[in-house]
Amino acid sequence: MEYILIFISAIFVNNIVLSQFLGICPFLGVSKKVDTALGMSAAVAFVLTIATIVTFLIQKYVLDAFGLAYLQTITFILVIAALVQMVEIILKKVSPSLYQALGVFLPLITTNCCILGVAILVIQKDYDLLTGVVYAFSTALGFGLALTLFAGLREQMSLVNIPKGMQGTPIALITAGLLAMAFMGFSGVVKI
Repeated sequence: MEYILIFISAIFVNNIVLSQFLGICPFLGVSKKVDTALGMSAAVAFVLTIATIVTFLIQKYVLDAFGLAYLQTITFILVIAALVQMVEIILKKVSPSLYQALGVFLPLITTNCCILGVAILVIQKDYDLLTGVVYAFSTALGFGLALTLFAGLREQMSLVNIPKGMQGTPIALITAGLLAMAFMGFSGVVKI
């Protein structure tokens, strides 16, 4: 039951982008097309899940064991950077079109505060490995849901006549705010 609560909470109630405001850069930058948003969501889900496993093990068996907890942030950043490079190499070989579509935003996963934030939150919340992986994967699904919904809304807005002063970033930010308010409706569903 605990895993179901974590799953629902991470996706809807405590959405990493719309509630905790982590991962805003790719949320705004890669959300112009649904296809690109889905690809970015998959890449973030993979990196986030693997990064959580690796950083958890490094924290418990290296940093805590040797009293090096103060190196947590720099260590996690290096691990995430290495994982993103691995994803970039794989995407370049497997799906060149997705690799081209993601463009500069794929290397930006390295500095995506969503990835680092979740890795640190798993340690701060004192989750065990399985709970941490469930939390990370659920958070990645929540990120993907928000990104894909936002991309769909932005595609629809491109078909509508929007006043010149509101085109581009202003209407995107207003739409993101409305989407965040819509997700606030889930706040009473799960208490964690």
